[in-house]
Amino acid sequence: MVKHIVMFQFKADVPAETRNEAARQFKAGIEALPAIIPTIRAIKVGLNINPSEKWDICLESSFDSLEDVKTYGAHPAHKAVAVELMQHVAARACTDFEI
Repeated sequence: MVKHIVMFQFKADVPAETRNEAARQFKAGIEALPAIIPTIRAIKVGLNINPSEKWDICLESSFDSLEDVKTYGAHPAHKAVAVELMQHVAARACTDFEI
């Protein structure tokens, strides 16, 4: 099993209302993907509630293999959700590890 963790930081100049709406849409879009992409074993998106931390959004997901993570990343449905968020993102961090 592989855990795929991704964190996002909004650009400093993105207004709060835009951040909130982009985060909400990203969460809803990502969490709907298991019905479309069968390689996803589990996926959830958390929105940071601690303003003193750097990262605004955390995506946590599970897959059977790193190849399945790559399949998910290349899937058009995933790309459609991600492109909407990425226009507002200053930084992204990712790690994949076996559990």
